[in-house]
Amino acid sequence: HRDLHSFPTRRSSDLTFTIVKPDAVRRNAVGDIIEQFEKNGFRILAMKMLQISKHQAEQFYAVHASRPFFNTLTDFMSSGPIVVLALEKENAIADLRKIMGATDPSKADEGTIRKKWATNIEHNAIHGSDAEDTARFELSYFFAGYELAK
Repeated sequence: HRDLHSFPTRRSSDLTFTIVKPDAVRRNAVGDIIEQFEKNGFRILAMKMLQISKHQAEQFYAVHASRPFFNTLTDFMSSGPIVVLALEKENAIADLRKIMGATDPSKADEGTIRKKWATNIEHNAIHGSDAEDTARFELSYFFAGYELAK
């Protein structure tokens, strides 16, 4: 895996990773979601749109392999284009999770991305890293170090 420590000026707590999921891409929510990142002080270090295979989705979500939702999750995540982003901000992981909203959109706060764009707990518009080690893995899964803006 590529190492984010090759960016000595960055603290890993200031980096996070997010995916605009296939449901939100289909609903033309990408621009609105990116606007939320920018409005909330995130700097976009890298961004790309791609479509992943079922196998790639399984590798990315390997931590959930034993969970009952693993198969439907990986089917869903490989069902259409996604947009992956590397984001930077002080306290990035916690702040992103705050603006994303609860995993279940019916429990998400007003004004959050999931309240606005998610349709249910499985089609919940956005993924965000939940910890520094997860963020490191997820960033390196989709981005080479040289792809991150200086």
